This record gives sequence, structure tokens and C-alpha cells, in this order.
Amino acid sequence: MASIDFDESAGLPTDRLGVGFLGFHLLVGSYVMTGWIVSSIAGLAVYLLLLPLMAAQWRFNRGSCVLNNLESRLRFGAWRHPHNKQEGAFLLMLCDWLFRLRPDPVRLDQVSYGVIAILWLVGAGHLTEIAMG
Repeated sequence: MASIDFDESAGLPTDRLGVGFLGFHLLVGSYVMTGWIVSSIAGLAVYLLLLPLMAAQWRFNRGSCVLNNLESRLRFGAWRHPHNKQEGAFLLMLCDWLFRLRPDPVRLDQVSYGVIAILWLVGAGHLTEIAMG
């Protein structure tokens, strides 16, 4: 997630592949932040399964997202590649863009996992409310 240093020289992607993966990252991030409002039981169940799987893959993938790994695979032919400067830096990049902050990777990991836990609890509460009511 955030455990790889953000490289300011990485900048915004300018090619189709990079822009496509950035857009998909933003789409997934938007769903993660708002998916708890889904009003179907099946939709909430998928959401509640996605959040811990996403957090687990960050943890076991050395702080990187599989979307970044897939981009590296398509671009360089390797699952991890040192020339993919966005690999593992998406949330640091967002913090820099949105808040002009550069939290240290450990703090960003703590906040990220905390937000995932809170969103999961809110989604579970919403699922319970729908199922009971």
C-alpha cells in the first residue's frame, strides 16, 4: 500500500496504459469509500469480502497493489519492476495531490488499515440493518 517511497518524479502517467490503470485505481478507491451504501445483500456481501482481501493483498504483496503489479507485468514483463515508480505509491501520491501531505509510510499504513476496518464495520452494520429490516 504505502510502504514503498513515493517518487515525486513519477508524476501523472501520460500513456494509455498508465492513465487506464490510474483511472481503474481511482474507480476501485471510490467503490471502497462508498460501497457500504449499497442496498442489496449480495452487493454488501461482495463489498465486505473485498475489503479484507484488499488489505491482505497489500500486506502480503510488500505494500504494493496487484493493479500496479499487473501494470508492471504488461509494461515490463515482470510482476515487480524497479522502473514502475507508481508501484506501491498510490496512496502516498493521493495524499500529496489532495492534502499536500507526505505522511511516513508506517503512519499511512496505520491510517489505511484503520479506514478499511471502519468501512468494513459500517458496511456490516448496513448489511445487518437490511437483513433485519
